[in-house]
Amino acid sequence: MSDLTPGEQRRRWINIGEIIAVAGLIISGLALWNSWGRDKDQGPATVVERQRTIPLTLRGSIEDEGRALVVLPVETSHALDSLTLTAAGKPPLAIGNDGRIAAPEVEKLLDARSDDARSGSLSVTVVARYVEAGQDRTRSGRYRLAWRWEKGGLLGGRSLRLTSFNRG
Repeated sequence: MSDLTPGEQRRRWINIGEIIAVAGLIISGLALWNSWGRDKDQGPATVVERQRTIPLTLRGSIEDEGRALVVLPVETSHALDSLTLTAAGKPPLAIGNDGRIAAPEVEKLLDARSDDARSGSLSVTVVARYVEAGQDRTRSGRYRLAWRWEKGGLLGGRSLRLTSFNRG
């Protein structure tokens, strides 16, 4: 190296730098060509998002001064398909996807002993069919349905009023 003049040494380093730059450019071009060819074979990228399933929990709200009960999922991601209420020894009571049930329909689930009582509660099994994340699901649970008899007006008689709907 001592045989080279300073100008020739500088020219030699410029040539080595240019060679390294061209080699880097070629490697980058090959990497781009490789990834571009691979993307054409795979088609468009799809993003898959996994959602965690949330257990179904129902909430009952009393409407129309106890004349109706509305049972709906707590979680908004659950779309109710149908509900079925079953009490011991009684035929099941089907409810539509609106979750609304009238007090006279619940009266069918009460037994003869409840006619003498002023109020009470009834243990029911609720079977819910619902849709979550595009899949049909079925879930059941035990709930307590509280009720009371209300005396009629001027003409007498009585009517059933629903007071609460709780898990239990």
